[in-house]
Amino acid sequence: MVSGRDQARGAEVVAEIEASGGRATFVAADLNGSRANSHRLAAEATAAVGGRLDIVVNNAGVFPPALTPDADEAVFDLIYGVNVKAPYFLTQAVVPSMTEAGGGVIINLGSWVVKLGLGAGALYSSSKGAIEALTRAWSSEFAAQNIRVNAISPGVILDGGHDPASPSAPFMAGTPAGVIGSPEAVAHAAVYLASDEASFVHGIVLDVDGGRANVAVVAT
Repeated sequence: MVSGRDQARGAEVVAEIEASGGRATFVAADLNGSRANSHRLAAEATAAVGGRLDIVVNNAGVFPPALTPDADEAVFDLIYGVNVKAPYFLTQAVVPSMTEAGGGVIINLGSWVVKLGLGAGALYSSSKGAIEALTRAWSSEFAAQNIRVNAISPGVILDGGHDPASPSAPFMAGTPAGVIGSPEAVAHAAVYLASDEASFVHGIVLDVDGGRANVAVVAT
């Protein structure tokens, strides 16, 4: 199941999956933080796959730069609506059917900026901090229902991988990886956490960031 606001981009993702031999369906949704929109997505996605969702990846997120002295309620509500309320209510919506089916997997997306302060990212980093806290709380709350909950904390990721000319490239200078990461790195981590191979992995935040948040960075 593929979801997003843009029908055309969704169709491109579905076509790519089908071209590689997989099956996919797109369900449009604007996860703006309203309970109704998250529950509607859960219902439509469940119906589209025949009545059961085994894995949910809470990946929707926004990062409008906002300095604390300048942020208004609109940008605050936007960031917390998309980054916190939407995954909260989507998880709320899917847990009952997962419980009825005997279990499931929920994977949340955090961020490396939770661990390292970023001047223009106070609202964003705090929203992702909330997601990482929810990951641990949900892992405990839903354990009896055989629902595993984990998170991935991506580093600097760009479609197409490393671009030395990117304004984000300096963030990876001096890290063990030394380069910007690709979306595939995050996808591989999600596949692992969703798989039976990770059946003994509960409540973690898996850093996929080239060492950015956990290793001393040496300026070069």
